[in-house]
Amino acid sequence: MTAWIVRTGSGAAHSNSGARRTASRVGGALPGVPGARGVLRAPAVLAGALALLALAGGFGVAHGAGDDGASGAHGAHATGPAAAVPAGGDPRPSDEAVTRGGGFWMRAAGVFSPPGAFVPSEALTYDTVLVPAGARIEVTEYADGTGTRVTARLRGLVPNRAYGMHVHTSPCGADPAAAGPHYQHRPSATADPVNEVWLDFRTDADGAGRAEARHRWGFREGGAGSVIIHDRQGGAGERAACFTVPFGPMGRG
Repeated sequence: MTAWIVRTGSGAAHSNSGARRTASRVGGALPGVPGARGVLRAPAVLAGALALLALAGGFGVAHGAGDDGASGAHGAHATGPAAAVPAGGDPRPSDEAVTRGGGFWMRAAGVFSPPGAFVPSEALTYDTVLVPAGARIEVTEYADGTGTRVTARLRGLVPNRAYGMHVHTSPCGADPAAAGPHYQHRPSATADPVNEVWLDFRTDADGAGRAEARHRWGFREGGAGSVIIHDRQGGAGERAACFTVPFGPMGRG
């Protein structure tokens, strides 16, 4: 089950690791959010349950314009512990968007479940030992004319373990291969963190982890659709889980 909350403003080389649902608009402008609109993606019969799930920690997306720049070395790749996860410990399905400047800001959060689960999710686990059902993920993107920053935060994974993670070209599906290959800035026969978005991380003693990647280029419109969690770090690995993310292109800067 998936809820989308949207804010808008001005603003194959290495083969690693969905059908989209129909969308219906719900109720015009979001209260207290100028220029924002709410969108609900789910069969109408599930609307009530969906609202409850979203409040309880389902899946949320916010888009906006921002001015907090994505400066940093070309192809920089940084990881760290989950100390940056907000108080309470869990990535939440809603957040505030910056609304100044000409950048693009996006936040997506989800709870992992196996393909075919009774409550559908944009976050799919293919290996419930490495990525247990109920584990949480949050991905944010900020892009402007200077570049792109992608950050990921996760909780509920195996403690003290290294994971690989990359941005892939397509949305997730029941088949792990549905997400397609790594997204590449320029077509290449090899996988590398300068031409791709790598988000490798190591969990702490509580099973939480964080990673960030910065580039001086942006995603092509519709070119990036998910992140894949792999069983090991580097350019390859078994696909343990997938999260569909609506990555956007660079802003005006």
